[in-house]
Amino acid sequence: MDQKRLLTALVLSFVILGVFTFVQEKFLPHPAPVPAAQVSGPAAQAGATPQTAAATAAANGPRLPVDAPLVKGSIGLTGAVFDDVVLKTYHETDAANSPLVQIMGRRGGKTPTYVQFGWSAPAGVKLPGDTTLWSASAPELTPASPVTLSWNNGQGLTFELLVSVDAQYMFTVQQKVVNAGSAAVQLYPWSRVVRDYQPTTIQTWVSFEGPIGVFSNTLKQESYKDLKSDGEKSAGGVAYSETAPGGWIGITDKYWLAAVAPEQSANMTGSMSYSAVNDGDGNAYQTSFIAAQPQTVAPGASVDFTSHLFAGAKVVKILDAYSDEYGIPNFYKAVDFGHLYFLTKPIFFALDYLNGLTGNFGLAIIIFTIGIKLLFFPLASYSYRSMARMKTLTPKINALKAQFKDDQAGLQAATMELYKSEKINPASGCLPMLLQIPVFFSLYKVIFVTIEMRQTPFYGWIHDLSAPDPTNLFNLFGLLPFDPTVYVPMLHIGLLPLIMGGTMYLQQKLNPAPADPAQARMFQFMPLIFTFMLARSPAGLVLYWTCNNILSVGQQWLIMRQAGKAAKTAKA
Repeated sequence: MDQKRLLTALVLSFVILGVFTFVQEKFLPHPAPVPAAQVSGPAAQAGATPQTAAATAAANGPRLPVDAPLVKGSIGLTGAVFDDVVLKTYHETDAANSPLVQIMGRRGGKTPTYVQFGWSAPAGVKLPGDTTLWSASAPELTPASPVTLSWNNGQGLTFELLVSVDAQYMFTVQQKVVNAGSAAVQLYPWSRVVRDYQPTTIQTWVSFEGPIGVFSNTLKQESYKDLKSDGEKSAGGVAYSETAPGGWIGITDKYWLAAVAPEQSANMTGSMSYSAVNDGDGNAYQTSFIAAQPQTVAPGASVDFTSHLFAGAKVVKILDAYSDEYGIPNFYKAVDFGHLYFLTKPIFFALDYLNGLTGNFGLAIIIFTIGIKLLFFPLASYSYRSMARMKTLTPKINALKAQFKDDQAGLQAATMELYKSEKINPASGCLPMLLQIPVFFSLYKVIFVTIEMRQTPFYGWIHDLSAPDPTNLFNLFGLLPFDPTVYVPMLHIGLLPLIMGGTMYLQQKLNPAPADPAQARMFQFMPLIFTFMLARSPAGLVLYWTCNNILSVGQQWLIMRQAGKAAKTAKA
């Protein structure tokens, strides 16, 4: 009977492992060096404009260079298109010669992404478009040198874009129209963020990538798949639209964001739309704002409308600072802290603060783990004392096993009665594990989605805490020149996961064995199962689990030693 139960337990264990591996491969992202994502976007009234040869030519026309402390690139003067933004301080991988991350790309290429600002008006008003050649007031855009782009429509209207860039990732664009004609004109200013291709993404609960925005202080996310499906079914390709004051809208990647925030007092109609285009991979995903009410430009007068364009890395402190400075609502939600943001965001700030003190996110994780252990010390101590008392009952439980040798139900009932008489809760041993679960998943999300953790080294062989341990037991930690995961994805166990499994095994040896022999044997395989399960998780998460196990072992050993002495004293 015991052999049958053991076989069942082993089968179940490896089924769990197999299912976890399958889910991890198919649905869960694997932190690793990520190629530069592209972000962009124009969107006017509704639906993206199909690309033409003129638009492609515009991408190769005259350009205005951009040079700021954190970004560089250029603006296409044909069409006034923001389609070339490179981040100076971020590389695609952790290799020293790796290319810089480019989050906007010109039309005509494989990954066209861009931002545009424009106007809509009643028929008869000549407006700037994709082929419009704008003149620039200066040869280069820098934080110290704003530039005005201007174009005269020949009908008495001069359109201007007053562009400035700060020392980080924010462009300010003031759309201005001067009316030198004899009749008033009504105009609707708009802005749009467009991506003319669908990037390779893994949509999971861990991290969102795609069209995103905040309307009426509520976050709205639309996956590429849903946007395309809904857009193809709706008029003009608009899958979602809402009119509200202010807000922000754009397209996000895991670490990068392009988003437009209009004047927060203005009533805007925000839209997310899809259309087929003759560029990129043929798919255009667009987020846009257009003024809900027109601006009237009287003869001899002018009107203006100011928007802010964020194009850069989703650094939490920078997003929060922009939110305060410009009143952009919930701008930090560009970072996918998830539904447990009340845990994930404080955990992030704690790690970020500790990293500032230590200069190493790995040390920050270790200190954070110690803090969590201290926070839950009373509850964990209660659990360990209960387990220590259970261990002292081993002789009595062995006697019950002999008494009810062929009566499993009787053994279970007698064991529970013994626990009841001794006032021991056998489930109390689960407390430490249950307490770790929300912290564990919140920490996983923080490590995975925050750019502050991207490519951050620890010591030794751990060069990126947001990626799995790069070593592998199955090729003797690099001594054999092949990658076992090419053949079997689950054949990846690094040195740090092995250490984690060893600490888990040691912790398990301090716990009292379950009364049921089959359960006891099954529990013996848990360290091995968890080692496989966490082997492809971020090294930072495995480091947390390892440190937590080591601290738990120390706490548990001390308490059980004290309980053992107390038991001997009581007998004496």
